[in-house]
Amino acid sequence: MTKYNGKVINLTEGTGMKFTLINSTSELDSLAEHWDNLLKESASRVPFLHFAYLRNWWETRGGGEWKSGELAVVTAEEDGRLVGIAPLFFSQNREGEPALLLLGSIEISDFLDVIVRPQDVVRFTAGLLEFLEGLPALEWHVLDWYNILEDSPTLPAMEAATRDRGRPCTVEKLAHSPYIPLKGSWEEYLEGIDKKQRHEIRRKMRRVESSEQPARWYVVEDGNSLDAEGDAFLALMAQDPEKVRFLVPEMRRQMKATLRWAFDAGILQLAFLEIGGKKAAGYFNFDYQNRIWVYNSGLDNQFREYSPGWVLLGNLLQWATEQRREEFDFLRGNEEYKYRFGAVDRFVMRLTVRR
Repeated sequence: MTKYNGKVINLTEGTGMKFTLINSTSELDSLAEHWDNLLKESASRVPFLHFAYLRNWWETRGGGEWKSGELAVVTAEEDGRLVGIAPLFFSQNREGEPALLLLGSIEISDFLDVIVRPQDVVRFTAGLLEFLEGLPALEWHVLDWYNILEDSPTLPAMEAATRDRGRPCTVEKLAHSPYIPLKGSWEEYLEGIDKKQRHEIRRKMRRVESSEQPARWYVVEDGNSLDAEGDAFLALMAQDPEKVRFLVPEMRRQMKATLRWAFDAGILQLAFLEIGGKKAAGYFNFDYQNRIWVYNSGLDNQFREYSPGWVLLGNLLQWATEQRREEFDFLRGNEEYKYRFGAVDRFVMRLTVRR
């Protein structure tokens, strides 16, 4: 049985799961605790799937990336227990097609996915596809899911589900997403990268340490100073001509909300390098799931001679090795410096399913 009156409820035969469409923020908010509890056990546990992050994203429509859209989150229950979430919204995709996209799409949420325990991925995906095809009120033409990591079990599960139903499905490489596996000490990390690069990192860090201008790096720990420190970070970002165009008022609002959420969640690593008492570089990272996720950065151009971005990055990598973090994840983008620091490649994918 299918209804549409603010909510769609349907029992999908063959999976034993009851699927529900949530298209109001009040219903969505009631899910917050259950959502994050399920995320702790999900096959994909990336920071961009946290409830508060995506709730903030929806409030600003990705910092203004989306001008319109309709909330279309789908949950699945089994024996009265939440077992899966497809965090979706309905809008026109970049090709102008009526589409169901993942909340967080596309530009500012590097990794996205559905939220489901590993043992439930296949059944959830098959049931979700059947449920979405039966919706009478959402005339979507394509599932258009961006930024799914290449090793996500969602990809083969959706390929199998669409094959069983005779639906066209494509999975394509979307962007590089390099990361550094961290094993052993700081010195062991350095020994594992290119000799020339190792020399450059050490030389630049020593140059700042021995500078006549006092230098220090620190991580913001005081919540009372977070707003001011966030503004300082955005000011560093805005010195990049490309980033200043990105930082429209809605995007600034989104970035500040993400900083506050991450701080309150205990996963924010907002780090600055100061030279001569002035902020020369900043990194906005997440310290989550025993790895560092490098979200954004900014530099003061007057300190370029000190290579402050490299120096701060070196200090953050040293800290990560000392704290036994498992990975240093650069998220999306194939900028050369990431590979010079020893990153290895992987990709995020775009999954499309035609109705």
